[in-house]
Amino acid sequence: MNITEAKTEIKNTIKAYLKKDGFGSYVIPLKSQRPILLMGAPGIGKTALMEQIAREMNLNLVSYSITHHTRQSALGLPYIVEKEGCSATNYTMSEIIAEIHDSINRTGIQEGILFLDEINCVSETLAPALLRFLQYKSFGTHAMPKGFVVIAAGNPPEYNRSVREFDIVTLDRMKKLEIEPSLEAWLSYAYNMGVHGSIISYLNLKKDSFYKIEATVDGIMIATARGWEDLSHIIKAYEAEGIALSYEEVRAYIQNTDIAKDFLIYYELYRKYESDYRIGEVLKGKVDSGSARRLGYGAFDEKISIIGLLNSGLGGCFSVYSLYDDFVTDLYEALKRLKSLLETEDFKTALSQVTEERKDIYEIKKTADLLSQRDETLTLKVLNALTDYRAYSGFEEVKAAFSEECQKREEAASAAELALNSAFAFIDIAFGKSQETVLFITALNMDKNACRYLEENPNETYIKYNRELLFEEKDRAIRKEIAEL
Repeated sequence: MNITEAKTEIKNTIKAYLKKDGFGSYVIPLKSQRPILLMGAPGIGKTALMEQIAREMNLNLVSYSITHHTRQSALGLPYIVEKEGCSATNYTMSEIIAEIHDSINRTGIQEGILFLDEINCVSETLAPALLRFLQYKSFGTHAMPKGFVVIAAGNPPEYNRSVREFDIVTLDRMKKLEIEPSLEAWLSYAYNMGVHGSIISYLNLKKDSFYKIEATVDGIMIATARGWEDLSHIIKAYEAEGIALSYEEVRAYIQNTDIAKDFLIYYELYRKYESDYRIGEVLKGKVDSGSARRLGYGAFDEKISIIGLLNSGLGGCFSVYSLYDDFVTDLYEALKRLKSLLETEDFKTALSQVTEERKDIYEIKKTADLLSQRDETLTLKVLNALTDYRAYSGFEEVKAAFSEECQKREEAASAAELALNSAFAFIDIAFGKSQETVLFITALNMDKNACRYLEENPNETYIKYNRELLFEEKDRAIRKEIAEL
């Protein structure tokens, strides 16, 4: 399965494990809650997946790399106790179990995930204690708190010399999910995480460059999903500072000589196409029909690059709109709370109470690492607005300020609409109803901010193309399957 399918399976399993009966007890006994074992090549996103799931399900997340633990740190230190006239060995609390309790105390969130990475690299001395933990959820005399699900991850032996094969006894106590690298699944993630358009376009052209680990005479050559995402961050930072991207910089993230060189050549072409076709101007409504017709006769990689540039620019517009929309919605809820408090409190006291309530929620979520970068930006934006309202004398001034924020949201929606209509006009001149247009529509449908905008602001051109082209594409796929049968 790919990483997206694994995410769905893990979330469903967690829901089942944490389901309670009418008396507040977990329906599936702790002993029968098999730890989930994720097996897959390095760099495909297993660790990032845990962070996403914890945030989306509002769960605690405690992560450990099991290779960093000895038997003593995992099991606890031994000490002698007297029991009914004889001496016996007991253990201090395991560092892992103690960290779970600390996390619960810090966040107030009672349920969560214990993520054990590189589990099949466990030392020989720790292996028996780990096997007991996987079955009974306890180290020594200390049990893991109820409400925590164990998820482990490991790499197949061909990727790690330190790997130990699990025996049948261990495997029979785990729910094993094997994850394969999938460009299609990663692209859906990449569109929504704002991965740089040059990387998305390049991988649409050079699919074999997405994930590659091979041993050569020059050493190990690596290109992974993690590497592409990290490279995206550095490209954005360099472009913001006006720093040219070098081969050495690309090679530091994509540790495959041929792919790194190939991507850098493509990246420089991508930037050239952006300038030649003035994509920024196109998305502001200045569609040059001559340039669009010229593109229609261009090379395939040039077409893919322009489609990527258009999708990337539109993604930015949709992202701005969705952030403003969420900000206005969240601020509205805060102001509803403020208005209700004004029935019994004066303006300054009520505003202070609302602000403190929001701050408390923010601190709890930040401590539990339940905020994505976007969530944190949104929360701080609301808090800053509430802080600014302290300069006002009453609720009427607040309403006026809120109306201005609503106007900004409408302006963001209008900018997105103009950009989308302009992109469609350019695409229509360049390609008409072709495979290139299908790629453009498909990318839009992968972007959750685009889907959200289009649901709230229906666009006739999009509806027309989406219905006609994707239906034709599906029809061709079905006919091909029939022919093969």
